[in-house]
Amino acid sequence: MSLPASDRFFPETRVWDILVRVLHWTLVAAIAVAWLTEDGPASLHDGAGYVALAVLAVRLAWGFVGPRSARFSRFMRSRDETLGYALALATHSEPRYLGHNPLGGWMIACLIATAAGAGVTGWLYTTDAFWGLKWMEAIHEGFANLLLLLIAGHVAGVAFTSWSQRENLVVSMIDGRKEHRPGDIEP
Repeated sequence: MSLPASDRFFPETRVWDILVRVLHWTLVAAIAVAWLTEDGPASLHDGAGYVALAVLAVRLAWGFVGPRSARFSRFMRSRDETLGYALALATHSEPRYLGHNPLGGWMIACLIATAAGAGVTGWLYTTDAFWGLKWMEAIHEGFANLLLLLIAGHVAGVAFTSWSQRENLVVSMIDGRKEHRPGDIEP
């Protein structure tokens, strides 16, 4: 008699390096502070935005020169592979990825781009050229609101994947490890 998958033990492997994990949680904190201080104090809101931009700059660089699992080229999948994964997900036959699945990879790209858009427009709004311009403020708020929607989608995707694959992805993003199961697709 074989054990159910949830009772089997698989070896763990390092998936996310320390820099990716520190940048991830620093960005979470910076966005939370920026959101909570939307109406002031301005120095805290602006500071959180600058921290977020610095984190994004480092993560972008690390996505090209960092270790294999941190590189965008390893987890950004093609349109066809992403669509195939989404269709398999709909029928509960999706493969398990050791790193980011195709939808997760594209979510990361969207989160990075949107957070960068919020940060850059927030900074522009403080410059002499754009100070007090309502349209710049509206663009900044639009990016911020879109970012909140994407974060909700990201959290929902992490929760769903954690449940469906019987693993705690939040813990994996803290300790950097995941079980290496037979048939996993590696980055």
